[in-house]
Amino acid sequence: MRPFIYQSAAAPAAAIQSFRVGNAQSALEAPAQYLAGGTTLLDLMKLDVMRPEMVVDITRLSRGPLGQIDTTEAGLRLGALVHMSDAAEHPVVRRDFPVVAQSLQLAASQQIRNMATLGGNVLQRTRCNYFRDTTYTACNKRNSGSGCAAIDGFNRRHAVLGVSDHCIATYAGDFAQALIALDATIEISGHAGRRSMAFAALHRPPGDTPHIETTLAPGEMITAFVIPAAAWTRRSLYLKVRDRQSYEFALASAAVALDLQGGKVRQARIALGGVATVPWRAKAAEAALVDAALVDKAIEPAVLGMAADAAFADAVPHDHNAFKIALGKRTLQRALTEAAAMEL
Repeated sequence: MRPFIYQSAAAPAAAIQSFRVGNAQSALEAPAQYLAGGTTLLDLMKLDVMRPEMVVDITRLSRGPLGQIDTTEAGLRLGALVHMSDAAEHPVVRRDFPVVAQSLQLAASQQIRNMATLGGNVLQRTRCNYFRDTTYTACNKRNSGSGCAAIDGFNRRHAVLGVSDHCIATYAGDFAQALIALDATIEISGHAGRRSMAFAALHRPPGDTPHIETTLAPGEMITAFVIPAAAWTRRSLYLKVRDRQSYEFALASAAVALDLQGGKVRQARIALGGVATVPWRAKAAEAALVDAALVDKAIEPAVLGMAADAAFADAVPHDHNAFKIALGKRTLQRALTEAAAMEL
């Protein structure tokens, strides 16, 4: 690990004020980085992948609104410094937003959930071996313009949706799928003041600039997640398929939420994980389910198959990960079947 300056902040304004921006194009490239749970940042610093000149410790901010969970009839507000375990075990989250609780429960070991924060979790970086191992020089996320070793390398765990000729690294998180499925918004503070935006606008597909991963400006800090209550939030779940049931990242996952009437889909919300470069909203699959209901078709195998095919219509497989298309389709169909069968 390289030397760095450590600074602790007692208030959001102080943390933002101390943040060094430099000439960075994005938050993750800035010469200063925020430290909360540290379960991702410290690992990447030890691997020499991230090399901040300053680390701004914001853990003390969890004593205020950033560490609170607020529930109302309108929905759920989660402070960005709430620990994953606290949100996963909150009784209202478990009852009214089960897809959120399950995505957090399945995301990591209990020890990591006790340490990691929600804000840090959605900003975690890819587990692509070519990104995390600096002996590989070709990684456009780590070294823009150097190439992507994964495209012609071993890419079993890599993405089939949202890929480009410059990067096929998979987004590794789980919580983000629940957020994007439930139309969450995020609150942000930075040098330019406060703003909010749809969570769906946070992560950027790789395109030709894989090193710019989010729309956060240098110095900006996520302060909260706001999830609106809706007819589909209770009938929701997160299904994760992985190589082993213990702590492991998804090969394919699905966050689904349904509003049903008489076995037919009035509204559907679907997000896919483990198969895409960013948290992936499957709007074509949602539309397929609603269109089926309009012609009086309930959730049945043929309808589920159409939705799954729509979700992966634009998939681009590579040498070792073509199986993810079939696996992703089956995962989605199973998740929808289980959600439809939920007793509320």
